[in-house]
Amino acid sequence: MKDEKKATRQSYGEALLELGKDNADIVVLDADLSTATKTDLFAKEFPNRFFDMGIAESIIYEENQTFQIGKAIQIGEGIDATVFATGVTVAEALKAQKSLKEKGIDIRVVDIHTIKPIDKEIIIKCAKETKKLISIEDHNIIGGMGSAISEVLTNEFPAKLIRLGVNDSFGRSGKAEELMKFFGITAENIVELFLS
Repeated sequence: MKDEKKATRQSYGEALLELGKDNADIVVLDADLSTATKTDLFAKEFPNRFFDMGIAESIIYEENQTFQIGKAIQIGEGIDATVFATGVTVAEALKAQKSLKEKGIDIRVVDIHTIKPIDKEIIIKCAKETKKLISIEDHNIIGGMGSAISEVLTNEFPAKLIRLGVNDSFGRSGKAEELMKFFGITAENIVELFLS
């Protein structure tokens, strides 16, 4: 008999389904990736034991915070700089905001939770109101949030933007904290921009 070759995720999904058939206590939690992880096989068979949690970043808000597609959220009124952040880097930007405040530097953080459509209005407002503009993202700086912000600035209100992110290199494997340090997308990296 010939061995059947399968993708690891397909085998994972099928094994999870079989375990679910044998044990009614098994439930599956997924992070909006059920098609990719093949947990959708389990979901179809046992919809009452499958929970899609969505993408749950750290990211930092009260339960009643509202989000509007295409409208960023500004945190703070600082005029020394604006730090545009997205995803896990919002928490890093907030840490930097606190650390810099202790040194007499007042920055605002803008959570760009929607890249497309991007909030042009807040980008232009911050460019007019603050002395320095920084973007930070856990993404390649080419074609990411920083690029989208740069396009807005180029077309609407030319201003320099310092972009922190993955500098056009291949990704790496490791713990999230280690990778953020390796690629220079931590609160400390933001703080260094003001102290160097």
